[in-house]
Amino acid sequence: MNDELTAKIRSILKDHARLTKPVDTLGDGADLYQAGMTSHSSVNVMLALEGAFDVEFPDQMLKRSVFESVSAMRAAIATLTGR
Repeated sequence: MNDELTAKIRSILKDHARLTKPVDTLGDGADLYQAGMTSHSSVNVMLALEGAFDVEFPDQMLKRSVFESVSAMRAAIATLTGR
């Protein structure tokens, strides 16, 4: 399930994060903000994640650290979905 979750997150990043580097070249722990993601594009990523996983990020999760890497997003989605 983790691989499927990661693949879906990476697909969303490819479509919404506006990275300056291909997401496929970045490790799961890579800082996506250093790879070109802006705060504006992180909001688009968050909205796409909410739609794809049918979740809503609570206010306490709306911080940079939750969206700074694939692994951080995977952990947040796992928490919200109970996976």
